[in-house]
Amino acid sequence: MKNKLVVIHQPDFMPYLGFFQRLITADIYIVLDNVQYVRGSRTQTSRDKIKALNGEKWINVGIQKPLYKSRIDEIYLLKDNSWKERSLNLIKENYRKADYFEEVYPYIEKLYSFECNKMVDFNMASINMLTELFGIENIEIKYASNLSVTGKSNELIINLVKTVGCHRYLSGVGAKNYYIPELYEQAGIEVIWQKFEHPVYKQQFGEFIPYLSSIDLLLNCGIDRSREIIRNC
Repeated sequence: MKNKLVVIHQPDFMPYLGFFQRLITADIYIVLDNVQYVRGSRTQTSRDKIKALNGEKWINVGIQKPLYKSRIDEIYLLKDNSWKERSLNLIKENYRKADYFEEVYPYIEKLYSFECNKMVDFNMASINMLTELFGIENIEIKYASNLSVTGKSNELIINLVKTVGCHRYLSGVGAKNYYIPELYEQAGIEVIWQKFEHPVYKQQFGEFIPYLSSIDLLLNCGIDRSREIIRNC
């Protein structure tokens, strides 16, 4: 177990390609669902971007107004499901002429038919859908909220890695902003930094835009080609 590689990340909605590139090489994905939900323009947890005729557009998960300092696993979906129809219409409007719309859209449509009450469950359904489409198998998923681990920032990450009996942690480069190497060295945890180069592929509507939701790659390139592309990032 100690040689297994761990990824820890919040359960974002239909994440970008870099997230799934980490899952390809990881053994365990710990869903960081017990940290505070970030509201406003900084959040990626309840939305992601697609490419439209006039540039980027957000696709939002319809959530009830969070209480102050609510955790991610405490965010509830709107009882009115009209937000699902709006999102599907936005995807259809902008991707209906994409080369692989007919192949990929039924998976997205099935996602939006999934009934649940919490944002984390809907987001994880989107992650599971994309994991399947990218052919990522044999990754074990654990929820931080079920692991009874405390701490903040580096301490929380270290405690989560140790709790699942591992000593290798695969991190995105964004974490370098608060990374304290001495703490990991003392805990006997090896930190491996992701080396992700965003692929450039055929898109609609002019100049290439990176860091969109992963559905952009799938709808433009199809399932088989997308699997090749993400493995060569």
